[in-house]
Amino acid sequence: MKKPYTSAPLPFMGQKRRFLTHFKTALNEFENTKVFIDLFGGSGLLSHTAKSVRPDAQVVYNDFDDYHRRLLHVDKTNRMLERIRELVTGCPEDKKLPNNVKWSIIDYIKTEEAKGFVDYITLSSSLLFSMKYALNIQELEKSTMYNCVRKSNYNVTGYLDGLQIVKYDYKELFNKYKDVDNVVFFVDPPYLSTEVSPYKNYWRLADYLDVLNVLKEHPYVYFTSDKSSILELCQWLENNLEANNPFNGAIKYEMPVKVNHNAGYTDVMLYKPPYVSDFSGEVKFEEPTVS
Repeated sequence: MKKPYTSAPLPFMGQKRRFLTHFKTALNEFENTKVFIDLFGGSGLLSHTAKSVRPDAQVVYNDFDDYHRRLLHVDKTNRMLERIRELVTGCPEDKKLPNNVKWSIIDYIKTEEAKGFVDYITLSSSLLFSMKYALNIQELEKSTMYNCVRKSNYNVTGYLDGLQIVKYDYKELFNKYKDVDNVVFFVDPPYLSTEVSPYKNYWRLADYLDVLNVLKEHPYVYFTSDKSSILELCQWLENNLEANNPFNGAIKYEMPVKVNHNAGYTDVMLYKPPYVSDFSGEVKFEEPTVS
């Protein structure tokens, strides 16, 4: 296999590139595992990494957000970015685009949309302020555009090689594999109390709690954030209502992230190999990284 990707090749909110070293460590703990199920596949980075570390295993990538469709159309996206670079010629970098340039870009995108698929998320990363995404031409028209156009083309070669790509509601996929021997679930749902607009579905508190059913009696790798308070909630339920805490015995990595000088949060990865008995768990801290 070619050198593994260290980040998803096309923009995606919430990919776990900062946790890849720890994720690989966790994968090595599942030495007898034959099947890895990426329930919330997102950008596919966890699936890609699992296949590169464990090429002998079956890796199922649940592409509910159709990320692979964006990869399949990357040649068109690259051609569009080449034309957009021409349209912004002479405009200062990282500055607001003049209205005449903005509408020239809008008109061009409309002509391309009439021919078929347009990857608005990838185009957004070159035209909108950081972490802002338009999902259609109407949202793009309402947005202020900036000249942050990517200078080079995207390369996605080999990113999905060897993966079994499916598209299911995560509960349905879990039910298909929950009784399979030596299966491990990757569980990376949209975080509670965080921005989820690029995702197709709307999540309520009950939806986040339902995900915890996946963790019962199964080895897993689970991702969350201190914004969600899920870990604190489970601990409270255990202490006050004698509820089963699915995170007992899990090994935990915490990754502080600085958004700016005044704000930040902590990303969390927990994993539970099949042989781990219930104990308080081990917490490992990393140095802060800038989002």
